[in-house]
Amino acid sequence: MDMPPPGEVILTYDDYLRLPDDGRRYEILEGVLEVTPSPTTVHQRVVRNLFSALHVHVEKHGLGEVFFAPLDVVLSPFSVTQPDLLYVSSARSEILTEAHVAGAPDLVVEVVSPNTSSLDRVTKAQVYARYGIPHYWVVDPAAKTVEEFRLQRGIYLLVRRWEGRGMFTPALFPGLEMALTAVFAGA
Repeated sequence: MDMPPPGEVILTYDDYLRLPDDGRRYEILEGVLEVTPSPTTVHQRVVRNLFSALHVHVEKHGLGEVFFAPLDVVLSPFSVTQPDLLYVSSARSEILTEAHVAGAPDLVVEVVSPNTSSLDRVTKAQVYARYGIPHYWVVDPAAKTVEEFRLQRGIYLLVRRWEGRGMFTPALFPGLEMALTAVFAGA
């Protein structure tokens, strides 16, 4: 973990567990508390659409499990996130506890909004890369794009960017095809 400026308060997972249940989304990124408002209906529709397709594909092929927020991903005592969607392969199911995900999932997905775009694209991407999450997708309902990143040598490299009216065919899930119009239906 990078050291914060002198005097900055470092929060831990124990501090996080004491935060109020007030409808806001709390995350701790390298000891720093991030608070965002609850998601919009557009955001939730996109999450629902992606979750439905991923869940069916993963279940059909016995690949693991797909989850949606809120579910804590405890990457370290100082980094606790709640990705919009996450996937844990069967081979790594030991990181699933009754209370949270204890370690790096195989995939995290963030659906950006104007209020969270920088947090999702920069800050969270750096944290996810630092803790070795191999796949990261950034979904932008306003631009109607899906970006698929893969971790290589500690940084995320863009594998593919989908936009327009084509088919979303992520490399992580061979055989999965979803029309972009279905991803963004209702958005």
